Amino acid sequence: MDYEAVIGLEIHAQLATDTKIFCGCSTRFGAPANTHVCPVCLGMPGVLPVLNARVVEQGVRAALALGCTVHPVSVFARKNYFYPDLPKGYQISQYEEPLATEGSVAFSMDGEDHAVGIVRVHLEEDAGKSLHEGFADSGRCTYLDFNRSGVPLIEIVTRPDLRAPAAAAEFFQRLRAILTAIEVNDGNMEEGSLRCDANVSVRPVGETRLGTKVEVKNINSFRFLQRALEFEIDRQTRLVRGGGAVVQETRLWDSGAGRTASMRSKEEAHDYRYFPEPDLPPLRLAVDWIETVRAGLPELPEARRRRYVADYGLADRDAAWLARAPEVAAYFEATAAACGHARAASHWIQGPLTHRMKADGVEIAAVRVSTGALAELIGLVESGAVSGSTAKDVFERMWETGASARAIVDEENLSQIGDAEALAVLVDETLAAQPDAVARYRAGKTGALGFLVGQVMRATRGQANPQVVNALFRERLERDD
Repeated sequence: MDYEAVIGLEIHAQLATDTKIFCGCSTRFGAPANTHVCPVCLGMPGVLPVLNARVVEQGVRAALALGCTVHPVSVFARKNYFYPDLPKGYQISQYEEPLATEGSVAFSMDGEDHAVGIVRVHLEEDAGKSLHEGFADSGRCTYLDFNRSGVPLIEIVTRPDLRAPAAAAEFFQRLRAILTAIEVNDGNMEEGSLRCDANVSVRPVGETRLGTKVEVKNINSFRFLQRALEFEIDRQTRLVRGGGAVVQETRLWDSGAGRTASMRSKEEAHDYRYFPEPDLPPLRLAVDWIETVRAGLPELPEARRRRYVADYGLADRDAAWLARAPEVAAYFEATAAACGHARAASHWIQGPLTHRMKADGVEIAAVRVSTGALAELIGLVESGAVSGSTAKDVFERMWETGASARAIVDEENLSQIGDAEALAVLVDETLAAQPDAVARYRAGKTGALGFLVGQVMRATRGQANPQVVNALFRERLERDD
């Protein structure tokens, strides 16, 4: 019997505010432990939470960008459970009346269209952090850092519309692109500002009922999400095929071991004993204000992708890659406009430029090669003034020095040789010096032509125009046959 996976995600995204959701403490990452705290986020008795208006605006922006209906009235609730890093014994969240519901994210992957429903987007506070290593007595003690306690989050809950680990990872990437494009999240998964829980079950193909769900907690990379789902689907499939039963539980992904491990039996919603937060009134939003927020949204990555395919003739995968980050998209569009060769601009940005950015650990805002400078280099290649191989060397010099392409080409005499008469002399000399290669070509071994062209390219240090050289060789070989 064949089985299929059913996957839904719960994404926690830290909102890009300077202060916490219910107090004025800083949200800056990396501060010494327990320095960004106050009686409110430490859960001291007698304190009152005050809702951060910026948190509400960013939550609404995110919900609208995900196609959700934002409700004029939503209610905060106390979610009661005990963790050592949750000092007041409950988390302020939303449950029965969340900020927004019923959205959808569409994307294309490998020529296949996907649509993932969004059940809800709600506001909540983060808990603190338990530290289990790095101290002399870590073997017997847990240390607590409450700097994250009260940091504002949105939780995005999807419908179980995903069927493959690769599609789930792609969706997570597309979601990150949306949140960073509208500037409500910095997308920094290593710092924990974007993380994911995956709910996964398996069932026989053709079955409509859901299988027993397992939750894999706190995944903070696209690759780990895909690997965790692959492992868990395989584990559950082997279990049910062997006559066993999947247990509803929470599991953790161990990236070192490449496997999930049981953490605890899964709580149901009623175990949290939700009830309305008595210290916060219902959140009421004016409909006109919601529409003002909607009007302020920028172009979203999926709309930008479609525009790049339609206007620039880019392949879907290239368009999606360029459209994900606003800074990269702006760099691409400026380069394409300056050089008039959008596909070439896409190639250079995704290839040499990104390679050097990764190697040097810099973001595109810090790149020394301006859009105009890259456009000039592309223009030199497209006009035949420099060869493609030479252009790569020129780009490296541009990256290191900040000099223009034209200045480097002129200074080092790197212009492509396109003079047919000058190249004809080299072609004739090569034919005379390589009779064996000539004989092989005339015997039907056309690969010998590449060898002959290579001799001329080597003699000119790669500056000969390969199209002209090819044409000259073919003309002579056919004429003398």
